Amino acid sequence: MPDWNGPRLTCHIEHKLQSQWKKIDGILERRKEWSAAIVRAATAAEIAANIAIRKRFESESKFSSEFVDSLLRWANGIDGKFGRLIIPAERDEVRKKALGKLKKRSERLNKKRNAIVHQGAFASKREMRELVNLSREIVNELVIPWEPEFVLGGEKLTSSKVPKAKKVLKATNAKGRKKKS
Repeated sequence: MPDWNGPRLTCHIEHKLQSQWKKIDGILERRKEWSAAIVRAATAAEIAANIAIRKRFESESKFSSEFVDSLLRWANGIDGKFGRLIIPAERDEVRKKALGKLKKRSERLNKKRNAIVHQGAFASKREMRELVNLSREIVNELVIPWEPEFVLGGEKLTSSKVPKAKKVLKATNAKGRKKKS
């Protein structure tokens, strides 16, 4: 039997995924950092890919967790994880085709994430909304087949559901009211 540390490891990784998603909500509530939300969403999608890969190897192999970790590093990024591990490991042709389409859609998220991280690019609110929603779809399509009870927090973003940034009061008196200028 593989050395997976059982449900503890799975819970830890799923916790990381939920934490990334919660940080997106926090970024949107506190400030208008659309680019940061996209980077978090892309990270959540890659963590979901890791979960899918780990679950596949856990159920179908006797590989050690250390070996699977080395495969995850080798695959390097969501594109490599789809192309080198997730799609090739799928035996069901219908599912394999669906995963190929999901990989193609994930390329848009990955491309924008890389532009933000490596080139200092910025994102618009519309782009952020589209890419965070795309990430949600990727996460759900990768995790739910392995963890049917999995629920990603938050709601799908629409133009009316993007939280407004909270305004910070610059000066307040002792009772917490704004000082009159």
